[in-house]
Amino acid sequence: MIKFDTIVLGLGATGSAAAYQLARRGNRVLGIDRFDPPHTHGSTHGDTRITRLAIGEGAQYTPLAMRSHELWREIERETGQSLLTACGGLVISSAAKTSTVHVENFFANTLAAAERFGIDHEVLHAPELRRRYPQFNVRDDELGYFEPSAGFVRPEACVRAQLALARAHGAEIHVNEVVRGFDASADAVTATTDRATYAAERLIVAAGPWLPGLLRSEWAKWFTVSRQVVFWFDVGDSAAAFAPECFPVFIWELQASRQAVYGFPAIDGPGGGIKISTEQLETPTTPEAVDRNVTEDESRAVYAQLVAPHVPAVRANCLRAAACLYTVTPDFGFVIDSHPDFDRVLVASPCSGHGFKHSAAIGEALAQRIIDGASRIDLGAFRMDRFR
Repeated sequence: MIKFDTIVLGLGATGSAAAYQLARRGNRVLGIDRFDPPHTHGSTHGDTRITRLAIGEGAQYTPLAMRSHELWREIERETGQSLLTACGGLVISSAAKTSTVHVENFFANTLAAAERFGIDHEVLHAPELRRRYPQFNVRDDELGYFEPSAGFVRPEACVRAQLALARAHGAEIHVNEVVRGFDASADAVTATTDRATYAAERLIVAAGPWLPGLLRSEWAKWFTVSRQVVFWFDVGDSAAAFAPECFPVFIWELQASRQAVYGFPAIDGPGGGIKISTEQLETPTTPEAVDRNVTEDESRAVYAQLVAPHVPAVRANCLRAAACLYTVTPDFGFVIDSHPDFDRVLVASPCSGHGFKHSAAIGEALAQRIIDGASRIDLGAFRMDRFR
């Protein structure tokens, strides 16, 4: 049996970051993924992910986001890849909102985090919102939070770059290999796949929507997987107005809707369209059972209800769509903690639809915890036992 220092199960956003951060510190790492990442079967695809520094889900996340921005820039310098585009980010809300993004008081929390951590920002009232961004059909009572350092990251490029760096630092990466389970004793851990059994000192489980299947039911019940769909709609002759130089990433807590909407600039020119979507959490699924096809009825409904009334220059023509998976906890928070049954195993589920922006720093924090015994950023808010 080949023995490693650390085994990482799952090589998406968090797993690829952890494998890289461990390997660059001289840790002998084995990374395993059931597909060949980056791939389209889990949660880390779709061209773009919003990144923002002032985090409305809670102030405990902002240090992770800030450190991730630093790490993306370091990786860009090392690889020559473009990973992070700071086109600005806009959060729109109002006292009359009927939709919520992840947690109550999302807008107020965002503003408070910006003030606490000294993040450059502006608060924009409706007339100024309309002047700067006439693309949005803003109501008189709506307010905007604008953060110039926000923008988007490229998830596939981030995963690809970190896995390349992990390999360059000596990590062994196994793809298209399915993990059947793991076990641990006081002295070591083992992971069994459809090919072999591997041993290590420590194990990180970063399996995304496959995580519940690797946990006992008493712990798996805290993780619910749901199907999400993102759409790219045509902007036609208005493409220039939606270019990253003119249009920010946005999150909008809408009035007269139970769903919020979020979106990105048109990053691929007139033919690429603008990516817009929402979230649904009503219907649980699994990676094996999920319907990955997106119907025309779905795109028509999203356009009619969430796009046309609010970003009217966007056309109804849906250029493409993709399904992905959220893994969601009861409080929309992350789980980054020792396994309840095995001290040598770390469970990393930075999930619930707002994880990617933090993933580089979480990978670093996991490496620090394994090598140094503790992470520099406090991960206490992400303990699993808070759900008991």
